[in-house]
Amino acid sequence: MLEAEEGFAKGQKGSSAMPHKKNPISAENLCGLSRLLRTNALASMEDMALWHERDISHSSVERIIMPDSTILADYALARLARILENLQIHPENMARNMMASYGLFYSQRVLLALIDAGEDRQKAYVQVQRVAMACWEGKTNFPDAVRADPDITARLSKTTLDELFDPTYYLKHEDLIYSRVFGPATRAN
Repeated sequence: MLEAEEGFAKGQKGSSAMPHKKNPISAENLCGLSRLLRTNALASMEDMALWHERDISHSSVERIIMPDSTILADYALARLARILENLQIHPENMARNMMASYGLFYSQRVLLALIDAGEDRQKAYVQVQRVAMACWEGKTNFPDAVRADPDITARLSKTTLDELFDPTYYLKHEDLIYSRVFGPATRAN
């Protein structure tokens, strides 16, 4: 809850029924515009059926979708840029929301590490599931419970567990993704 939000000006109205709610107006608008672009893409694909014969049935569609799509894509990208410029990020809420599951999102990493350490897959699964279910039921911290479990710590060292419970692991491809989308050296740190 409240991990990221569109910019919200002082005095701006949110939901008409829930005054506390800040509706993502621009993001919703982009979702609608993307449906239009996809529709135009479908029309262009249907135009390809007779491309080699090139009768005049294509031109009526192309006269509409080509300019509309390019103008719409330009508008949508400009709108997206404004959203990103004013995006409010709340990392403390992200961390809180992640830990609302008691850290159980780490269970797959622990399972795979046990298998890599030589544990039989089924036995590793049972070990991790036992600890995970106890955390759900007892509302306790999964990383702490794993560190206290003698079956798991017999295979995984403290250093390995520290690495497994490092949330930055999930961001390991972040720079690559940003560079693919925006190009190298455009990402602000």
